[in-house]
Amino acid sequence: MDFKAFNRRDFVKVVGLAGLAGSATSILAATDPTNAPSSDPSKNKGEAMPKHPVVHFEIGCRDLAATKTFYQKMFDWPIDESFQIGDAGLSGHLVALGHEPQHYTIFYVQVDDVAAAIAKAESLGGKKLVGPVTIPPGTFAWIMDTEQNTIGLWKPK
Repeated sequence: MDFKAFNRRDFVKVVGLAGLAGSATSILAATDPTNAPSSDPSKNKGEAMPKHPVVHFEIGCRDLAATKTFYQKMFDWPIDESFQIGDAGLSGHLVALGHEPQHYTIFYVQVDDVAAAIAKAESLGGKKLVGPVTIPPGTFAWIMDTEQNTIGLWKPK
């Protein structure tokens, strides 16, 4: 998988989500930078990427400036002008949707087929909340599990 194919800025402009580019790489790098996969599979120390890695997180809020200040002071996270969160061990961002839900946290799991993952969730008693939504770098959706937790699904192009 070519994680460099993502265009982070286009993703932000389209739906306010960003940081998914290379995010599976950041998971491994956060725990041990020597484990980060290379674009050259022969250099990956025989480690396979997880089948469905958690690749991104999102914190929803009403007031981006106040939320940015809180997380910068709380965890010393650098947060840029596009509200991308750095140095959290996993790529993430802050977002104000301008409608419900106003306050939430969500993580995104990379899947092979978003529609198929939604169908599987529904067959297990879950619900589709959003999507699938196709944007330039890929497709995403939100599902709810049987305990009313919201999970994001992500399929990069």
